[in-house]
Amino acid sequence: MVNNLQQLYGNIDIYLFDQLLKGRYDTCRKILDAGCGGGRNLVWFLQNGYEVYGIDPNAEAVQAVKELSLKLAPDNSSANFTVATAESLPYADGMFDLVISSAVLHFAKNHEHFDAMLRSMWRVLKHGGYLFIRLASDIGIEPLVKHMGNGRYLLPDGSERYLVNEDKLLAYTMDLGGYLHEPIKTTNVQNLRCMTTWCLQKL
Repeated sequence: MVNNLQQLYGNIDIYLFDQLLKGRYDTCRKILDAGCGGGRNLVWFLQNGYEVYGIDPNAEAVQAVKELSLKLAPDNSSANFTVATAESLPYADGMFDLVISSAVLHFAKNHEHFDAMLRSMWRVLKHGGYLFIRLASDIGIEPLVKHMGNGRYLLPDGSERYLVNEDKLLAYTMDLGGYLHEPIKTTNVQNLRCMTTWCLQKL
């Protein structure tokens, strides 16, 4: 059974899996993983007839996801995967039904970089489309993180990340003209770090 689940879904983010179980993306056909890595979140989409695109600044990761796509969905063009950054997406406005951003935005260098990445992903999303984001936050561990400036913090696990909080996410939701179709959810990993799921629909 474990092998069957891995074949179906790969090493998918559990909260992205939750959205699939709820049928949230059943009407989406064209998707982009902005920061796709080797394609851990794309296995199910590739095997179920979606038109799948992915970008990553790492050329080796892009090559790996091209090979994954060729294996799982030979009709999905390998040209859909390219080396690029989230803040400079090489796509037309409103091109995608779903944009996935998993563990990307907390690598922002500062407030301006975070804003540029987020707005770039929002730009290529269709009206009615969905933006799935997982990123680090200080929600629940506020006293345990040390501000290093420009929105970046030192976490108890020793890593340095750009962190958001609920107020920032809600303010962006309103500013973008989005709809929060799921409550903001945060997982606290033994007070070492927190990961937050932010699910928006573009109205």
